[in-house]
Amino acid sequence: MRIQVDLLGRFRVIVDGAVIPADTWRRERSSSLVKLVALSPGHRLHREQAMDALWPDLDADAAGANLRKAIHFARKTLEAHDAIGMANEIVALAPGGECIVDADAFDSAAKAAIKTRDRAHCERAADLYGGELLPEDRYASWTEGPRDHLRQLYARLLKTGSLWERLLELDPTDEEAQRAVMQAALDAGNRGEVIRHFRRLREHLRVDLGVGPAAATVAIYEKALRQQGDETVSVVDRVRGSLAWGIIHLNSGDFPKAEEVAREARLIAIEAGLAREVGEASALFGLAAHMQGRWQQVFRTEFTEWVKIGPKPISHIFDGHVCLAQFCLCAAGDLSDVASYARDLLVVANAVSSDVGRALATLIIGESELFAGDLDAAATTLAEAERLYEISDSVPGRVISLERLAQVALTRGQKWRAGRLLQKAFRVGDGNWLSPHLLIRLHALSIGAAQSRTRAREAIAVGDELLSGKSTCQPCSMGFRVAAAIALAEDGDSDLAGRRLDDAERLAGMWQGGPWVAAVWEARGVHRKAKGQPEQAAALFREAAARFAALGRLGDEARCLARVS
Repeated sequence: MRIQVDLLGRFRVIVDGAVIPADTWRRERSSSLVKLVALSPGHRLHREQAMDALWPDLDADAAGANLRKAIHFARKTLEAHDAIGMANEIVALAPGGECIVDADAFDSAAKAAIKTRDRAHCERAADLYGGELLPEDRYASWTEGPRDHLRQLYARLLKTGSLWERLLELDPTDEEAQRAVMQAALDAGNRGEVIRHFRRLREHLRVDLGVGPAAATVAIYEKALRQQGDETVSVVDRVRGSLAWGIIHLNSGDFPKAEEVAREARLIAIEAGLAREVGEASALFGLAAHMQGRWQQVFRTEFTEWVKIGPKPISHIFDGHVCLAQFCLCAAGDLSDVASYARDLLVVANAVSSDVGRALATLIIGESELFAGDLDAAATTLAEAERLYEISDSVPGRVISLERLAQVALTRGQKWRAGRLLQKAFRVGDGNWLSPHLLIRLHALSIGAAQSRTRAREAIAVGDELLSGKSTCQPCSMGFRVAAAIALAEDGDSDLAGRRLDDAERLAGMWQGGPWVAAVWEARGVHRKAKGQPEQAAALFREAAARFAALGRLGDEARCLARVS
């Protein structure tokens, strides 16, 4: 018997030349067992290792029964009793025949090619990498180690062979590859190609997330601009170069210099009518102020100054501050102070009849009411904020207003209304330059608004796909990560839920302040409850409630206390 198992980019099994149709794998654990054993050394695995990997929450008897069932259904699907077997407590694929796994073939070829350092050998080995290992099992814990190993091996192979374009397909943010391609284009006199690659890199290393290209990369870009000549270099390219240096100053700790660069770049962008660059420069300006603990004061000054000038640049300036405004609001301990701050801004906006200024102040007031648990007031205020943002043609603020209105609807148990509001928000926000912040927030609520477990799983899958991109805002993804963990725990998928919670907890620890730590405690309570541990769950819910209460988030506190009972 000869069995071929493909794990790279897809799951496929071929038995004696016959492809097993994908739709015949009706039992998920039977296919998981075949994948697990195929990944194991020699395609053999001790039964206890298989049980621990696939049924970690079951006792030995129950897990053993499931293993026997998985072997039975795997044999049935493969239409061969000797395709998989267990002897002396060892599970093996084709124990009396030949088993070939594409991941093994790639691993061997890649290591051999790396030793030769020959480009042609590296290219031939790279052709064996059919894609990410088992992409449909991305959140199965037993795939993590092998997947990371193979991906890193593939990246090392591409670097060894100087296969830069293929490396950029794997990781568009790899700056060594970007610099090599940019330098080669510059040496060939193709300055436009250098600029094109720099623009593509900026799409992944985003100014509004505080991540930018390295100094060596910017230097190649600026050399291409100088060679092209000042008369042909566009304003947008000059502004983007300045913003890249601003991020370098920010990350090196020179916050005043980052502020100075951001201010100058923004003035040029405003004069040239570059909406996105105005927003990015404002984001950089706000990040530099935040790093110095001055954001609230700086934003008050920004607000007062720009609402007087008129509607043209102000919407884009405020867009650049939106993520920091959300962070500072969520981190507030006294929501009455936040509401008072927003009402002061509203007075300023009313004095100069600025709709976008009114919209921003009204949104913050509405969010304060929502977090304080006053749903009726929040619904009215947030609806007014959404109306003002629509008048002002400001996409990010309008999307957040709709998101908060959907949150009100969900809290009231109106899933149908929340779903309609989210659909509207997705339509409005799609394609905006702040989409990496906005869309993942909407997907978090989509899980709660789902009318069935199947729909919730679909919402999780779409959000996961969004997260797999490099440019999604990680702090903005916290709500999605927690919501996905809770939904999976309630659906009985304890292993997946636990792993997502570990990721969320690590992320929450990187960003001090705000409700994220409390949210993780609440989700861990749901996880414990789903595992049949009510006492531990109740303790976690009480801790989460106390943390939410300290932030003035009375609605969240009440929900956690209700979970205790």
